Amino acid sequence: MKKVLLLLANGFETYEASAFIDVIGWNLIDGDGSTRLFTCGMQKEIKTTFNQKVVVDYLIEEIDVGSFDALAVPGGFEEYNYYEDAYSEQFVSLIRKFNEQNKTIASVCVGALPIGKSGILKNRGATTYKVGKVRQQTLKSYGANVINEPIVTDLNVITSWNPSTAIDVAFLLLELLTSKNNTQHIREIMGFKPKNN
Repeated sequence: MKKVLLLLANGFETYEASAFIDVIGWNLIDGDGSTRLFTCGMQKEIKTTFNQKVVVDYLIEEIDVGSFDALAVPGGFEEYNYYEDAYSEQFVSLIRKFNEQNKTIASVCVGALPIGKSGILKNRGATTYKVGKVRQQTLKSYGANVINEPIVTDLNVITSWNPSTAIDVAFLLLELLTSKNNTQHIREIMGFKPKNN
């Protein structure tokens, strides 16, 4: 069983998180059955962007990185205090631990920023939210080579530039964990057009 850890900060964007939850879940039920997703955060109850409440499976300090195959990091809104959790040492330290074990790390939108703050994107290609360029400048300040593309993969890290990329990032993660054929099957039964690449 391939286990994905969804790392949630207060103020995370629900849509971005739900893409990972659905794709990994659909694969568990209707795909090759090899993936499961678990959530974690700095506290048991996390507030999303727009103030919905979510209870996570684990606290960050309970995580054994060796028990997981990949990390997924959705972005969030500054107005809902996303960066308070996402920039905390506990949060970025967990990202570093996944990188040290060469595990896949997939992010959506400003989920790239705590990855950048962790230091693992120095001299590596990455992208993040591009409107207004503020977030891209922040990512650049962490040493990343900012690439003006919707999805950028450099070694084990996937970054993307806005919520519209969330589903494709989730499918890319599934493909890395399973296979291209299996992922095409899940895309099709979820009603998404197959990728031709």
